[in-house]
Amino acid sequence: MSRVRRLAGVVRSLVVYWRPGRQESLRRLYAPFVAPGDLVFDVGAHLGDRTAAFHALGADVIAIEPQPHIVPWLRRIVGGKPGVVIVAEALGRSPGRARLAMSDTTPTLSTISQTWPERIVRENPTFRDVRWDHWAEVSVTTLDALIEAYGAPRFCKIDVEGHEAEVLGGLSHPLDALSVEFVEGAFDVAVACVRRLESLGPYEFNAVIGEQRSFVFPDWIDGAALVEWLADGASGASSGDLYAQRSLTNP
Repeated sequence: MSRVRRLAGVVRSLVVYWRPGRQESLRRLYAPFVAPGDLVFDVGAHLGDRTAAFHALGADVIAIEPQPHIVPWLRRIVGGKPGVVIVAEALGRSPGRARLAMSDTTPTLSTISQTWPERIVRENPTFRDVRWDHWAEVSVTTLDALIEAYGAPRFCKIDVEGHEAEVLGGLSHPLDALSVEFVEGAFDVAVACVRRLESLGPYEFNAVIGEQRSFVFPDWIDGAALVEWLADGASGASSGDLYAQRSLTNP
Protein backbone atom coordinates (compact mmCIF):
# COMPACT_ATOMS: atom_id res chain seq x y z
CA MET A 1 0.00 0.00 0.00
CA SER A 2 2.85 2.40 0.81
CA ARG A 3 4.32 1.81 -2.66
CA VAL A 4 0.96 2.68 -4.25
CA ARG A 5 0.65 5.86 -2.15
CA ARG A 6 4.19 6.82 -3.07
CA LEU A 7 3.53 6.36 -6.79
CA ALA A 8 0.33 8.41 -6.44
CA GLY A 9 2.38 11.14 -4.78
CA VAL A 10 4.87 11.20 -7.65
CA VAL A 11 2.04 11.37 -10.20
CA ARG A 12 0.54 14.27 -8.26
CA SER A 13 3.87 16.12 -8.36
CA LEU A 14 4.22 15.46 -12.08
CA VAL A 15 0.78 16.96 -12.70
CA VAL A 16 1.47 20.02 -10.53
CA TYR A 17 5.05 20.80 -11.51
CA TRP A 18 5.07 19.72 -15.14
CA ARG A 19 1.72 21.15 -16.22
CA PRO A 20 1.61 22.90 -19.62
CA GLY A 21 2.96 26.46 -19.62
CA ARG A 22 4.86 26.17 -16.34
CA GLN A 23 8.30 25.88 -17.92
CA GLU A 24 7.82 29.05 -19.94
CA SER A 25 6.77 31.01 -16.85
CA LEU A 26 9.71 29.67 -14.82
CA ARG A 27 12.15 30.73 -17.52
CA ARG A 28 10.71 34.25 -17.46
CA LEU A 29 11.07 34.38 -13.68
CA TYR A 30 14.70 33.22 -13.64
CA ALA A 31 15.95 34.96 -16.80
CA PRO A 32 17.19 38.06 -14.88
CA PHE A 33 19.41 35.82 -12.74
CA VAL A 34 20.60 33.09 -15.13
CA ALA A 35 22.48 33.46 -18.40
CA PRO A 36 24.05 30.93 -20.79
CA GLY A 37 27.18 29.42 -19.29
CA ASP A 38 26.21 30.16 -15.68
CA LEU A 39 26.27 27.56 -12.95
CA VAL A 40 23.10 27.09 -10.87
CA PHE A 41 22.44 25.02 -7.74
CA ASP A 42 18.91 23.62 -7.42
CA VAL A 43 18.70 22.62 -3.75
CA GLY A 44 15.59 20.51 -3.24
CA ALA A 45 15.24 19.69 -6.95
CA HIS A 46 12.35 17.22 -6.49
CA LEU A 47 11.24 16.22 -10.02
CA GLY A 48 13.44 18.73 -11.78
CA ASP A 49 11.02 21.34 -13.11
CA ARG A 50 13.26 24.22 -12.05
CA THR A 51 16.40 22.35 -13.03
CA ALA A 52 14.91 22.08 -16.52
CA ALA A 53 14.11 25.80 -16.59
CA PHE A 54 17.66 26.72 -15.54
CA HIS A 55 19.05 24.36 -18.16
CA ALA A 56 16.81 25.84 -20.86
CA LEU A 57 18.28 29.25 -20.02
CA GLY A 58 21.70 27.84 -20.87
CA ALA A 59 23.00 27.08 -17.39
CA ASP A 60 24.84 24.07 -16.05
CA VAL A 61 22.85 22.78 -13.07
CA ILE A 62 23.75 20.87 -9.93
CA ALA A 63 20.43 19.33 -8.85
CA ILE A 64 20.42 18.28 -5.19
CA GLU A 65 17.70 15.88 -4.03
CA PRO A 66 17.96 13.43 -1.11
CA GLN A 67 14.74 11.39 -1.39
CA PRO A 68 15.75 7.84 -2.40
CA HIS A 69 12.52 7.12 -4.29
CA ILE A 70 12.51 10.52 -6.05
CA VAL A 71 16.11 10.49 -7.32
CA PRO A 72 15.45 7.79 -9.98
CA TRP A 73 12.58 9.90 -11.35
CA LEU A 74 14.79 12.99 -11.32
CA ARG A 75 17.45 11.10 -13.27
CA ARG A 76 14.87 9.98 -15.85
CA ILE A 77 13.47 13.48 -16.33
CA VAL A 78 16.57 15.69 -16.36
CA GLY A 79 19.56 13.46 -15.70
CA GLY A 80 20.30 12.97 -19.38
CA LYS A 81 20.59 16.66 -20.15
CA PRO A 82 24.17 17.80 -20.85
CA GLY A 83 25.48 19.96 -18.03
CA VAL A 84 23.06 18.58 -15.40
CA VAL A 85 24.61 16.78 -12.42
CA ILE A 86 22.39 15.10 -9.83
CA VAL A 87 23.61 14.96 -6.23
CA ALA A 88 21.61 12.48 -4.15
CA GLU A 89 22.23 14.13 -0.79
CA ALA A 90 20.69 16.62 1.61
CA LEU A 91 22.36 19.90 2.55
CA GLY A 92 23.01 21.24 6.01
CA ARG A 93 25.32 23.19 8.28
CA SER A 94 27.92 20.41 8.32
CA PRO A 95 28.49 17.09 6.53
CA GLY A 96 27.25 13.86 8.04
CA ARG A 97 24.04 11.83 8.17
CA ALA A 98 20.47 12.89 8.93
CA ARG A 99 16.97 11.47 9.23
CA LEU A 100 14.80 12.59 6.32
CA ALA A 101 11.05 12.74 6.93
CA MET A 102 9.00 12.08 3.81
CA SER A 103 5.32 12.19 2.91
CA ASP A 104 4.20 9.42 0.58
CA THR A 105 1.30 11.43 -0.84
CA THR A 106 3.05 14.84 -0.93
CA PRO A 107 6.71 14.02 -1.64
CA THR A 108 7.57 17.66 -2.29
CA LEU A 109 7.39 18.24 1.48
CA SER A 110 10.33 16.11 2.64
CA THR A 111 12.55 17.65 5.34
CA ILE A 112 15.44 16.87 7.65
CA SER A 113 14.24 19.47 10.13
CA GLN A 114 13.23 17.56 13.26
CA THR A 115 10.71 20.17 14.43
CA TRP A 116 9.21 21.52 11.20
CA PRO A 117 6.61 18.80 10.39
CA GLU A 118 4.80 19.00 13.72
CA ARG A 119 5.11 22.77 13.89
CA ILE A 120 3.93 23.55 10.37
CA VAL A 121 0.87 21.31 10.65
CA ARG A 122 -0.06 23.18 13.82
CA GLU A 123 0.67 26.71 12.55
CA ASN A 124 -0.29 26.65 8.85
CA PRO A 125 -3.80 25.46 7.86
CA THR A 126 -2.70 24.49 4.35
CA PHE A 127 -0.55 21.72 5.84
CA ARG A 128 -3.22 20.22 8.12
CA ASP A 129 -3.76 17.11 6.00
CA VAL A 130 -0.07 16.35 5.38
CA ARG A 131 1.39 13.29 7.06
CA TRP A 132 5.10 12.47 7.19
CA ASP A 133 4.82 8.69 7.19
CA HIS A 134 8.16 7.49 5.86
CA TRP A 135 11.77 8.07 6.94
CA ALA A 136 15.21 7.41 5.53
CA GLU A 137 18.76 8.06 6.70
CA VAL A 138 20.51 10.20 4.11
CA SER A 139 23.94 11.67 3.53
CA VAL A 140 24.34 15.40 4.20
CA THR A 141 26.81 17.73 2.52
CA THR A 142 27.21 21.52 2.53
CA LEU A 143 27.07 24.39 0.08
CA ASP A 144 30.76 25.01 0.73
CA ALA A 145 31.56 21.41 -0.22
CA LEU A 146 29.51 21.68 -3.43
CA ILE A 147 31.25 24.94 -4.31
CA GLU A 148 34.64 23.30 -3.78
CA ALA A 149 33.59 20.44 -6.06
CA TYR A 150 31.76 22.33 -8.82
CA GLY A 151 32.44 26.06 -8.41
CA ALA A 152 30.37 28.96 -7.11
CA PRO A 153 26.88 29.20 -8.62
CA ARG A 154 25.57 32.38 -10.20
CA PHE A 155 22.18 31.52 -8.68
CA CYS A 156 21.13 29.09 -5.96
CA LYS A 157 17.52 28.05 -5.33
CA ILE A 158 16.87 26.56 -1.87
CA ASP A 159 13.56 24.87 -1.05
CA VAL A 160 14.01 22.38 1.79
CA GLU A 161 10.93 22.70 4.01
CA GLY A 162 12.05 24.58 7.09
CA HIS A 163 15.76 23.72 6.81
CA GLU A 164 16.78 26.70 4.69
CA ALA A 165 18.69 28.54 7.43
CA GLU A 166 20.68 25.39 8.21
CA VAL A 167 21.61 25.07 4.54
CA LEU A 168 22.87 28.66 4.55
CA GLY A 169 24.80 27.80 7.72
CA GLY A 170 26.97 25.62 5.49
CA LEU A 171 27.91 28.60 3.30
CA SER A 172 30.91 30.70 4.29
CA HIS A 173 30.99 33.36 1.55
CA PRO A 174 28.31 35.29 -0.36
CA LEU A 175 26.75 34.16 -3.62
CA ASP A 176 25.64 36.50 -6.38
CA ALA A 177 21.94 35.66 -6.11
CA LEU A 178 19.69 33.07 -4.50
CA SER A 179 16.18 32.26 -3.35
CA VAL A 180 14.85 30.56 -0.21
CA GLU A 181 11.35 29.38 0.52
CA PHE A 182 9.28 31.02 3.27
CA VAL A 183 6.18 29.52 4.89
CA GLU A 184 3.53 31.03 7.16
CA GLY A 185 3.93 29.66 10.67
CA ALA A 186 7.71 29.54 10.30
CA PHE A 187 8.62 33.06 9.23
CA ASP A 188 11.43 32.99 11.80
CA VAL A 189 13.26 30.58 9.48
CA ALA A 190 13.08 33.16 6.70
CA VAL A 191 14.29 35.88 9.06
CA ALA A 192 17.22 33.67 10.04
CA CYS A 193 18.05 33.30 6.34
CA VAL A 194 18.06 37.06 5.90
CA ARG A 195 20.31 37.50 8.92
CA ARG A 196 22.69 34.82 7.69
CA LEU A 197 22.96 36.37 4.24
CA GLU A 198 23.58 39.81 5.72
CA SER A 199 26.41 38.35 7.79
CA LEU A 200 28.08 37.19 4.57
CA GLY A 201 27.84 40.45 2.64
CA PRO A 202 25.59 43.28 1.43
CA TYR A 203 22.33 42.04 -0.08
CA GLU A 204 19.08 43.48 -1.32
CA PHE A 205 15.85 41.51 -1.25
CA ASN A 206 12.51 40.87 -2.89
CA ALA A 207 9.78 38.24 -2.65
CA VAL A 208 7.43 36.16 -4.78
CA ILE A 209 4.18 34.99 -3.21
CA GLY A 210 3.14 31.38 -3.74
CA GLU A 211 3.53 30.27 -7.35
CA GLN A 212 3.24 33.77 -8.77
CA ARG A 213 5.84 34.96 -11.26
CA SER A 214 6.15 38.62 -10.26
CA PHE A 215 7.95 40.33 -7.41
CA VAL A 216 6.09 41.90 -4.50
CA PHE A 217 8.19 45.06 -4.40
CA PRO A 218 8.78 47.27 -7.45
CA ASP A 219 12.25 48.08 -6.13
CA TRP A 220 14.58 45.80 -4.20
CA ILE A 221 14.63 46.47 -0.45
CA ASP A 222 17.07 46.00 2.40
CA GLY A 223 16.98 43.22 4.95
CA ALA A 224 15.34 45.32 7.66
CA ALA A 225 12.41 46.18 5.37
CA LEU A 226 11.99 42.55 4.35
CA VAL A 227 11.99 41.38 7.97
CA GLU A 228 9.34 44.02 8.74
CA TRP A 229 7.24 42.73 5.83
CA LEU A 230 7.45 39.21 7.22
CA ALA A 231 6.58 40.43 10.73
CA ASP A 232 3.50 42.15 9.29
CA GLY A 233 2.28 38.87 7.80
CA ALA A 234 3.96 38.84 4.37
CA SER A 235 0.88 40.33 2.67
CA GLY A 236 -1.15 37.34 3.85
CA ALA A 237 0.94 34.83 1.93
CA SER A 238 0.83 31.20 3.03
CA SER A 239 4.17 30.58 1.35
CA GLY A 240 6.51 31.91 -1.29
CA ASP A 241 10.15 32.57 -1.99
CA LEU A 242 12.52 35.29 -0.81
CA TYR A 243 15.06 36.46 -3.38
CA ALA A 244 18.42 37.98 -2.53
CA GLN A 245 21.05 39.50 -4.76
CA ARG A 246 24.36 41.14 -4.01
CA SER A 247 23.74 44.83 -3.44
CA LEU A 248 25.12 47.17 -6.07
CA THR A 249 24.76 50.23 -3.87
CA ASN A 250 26.79 48.75 -1.00
CA PRO A 251 29.62 46.79 -2.62
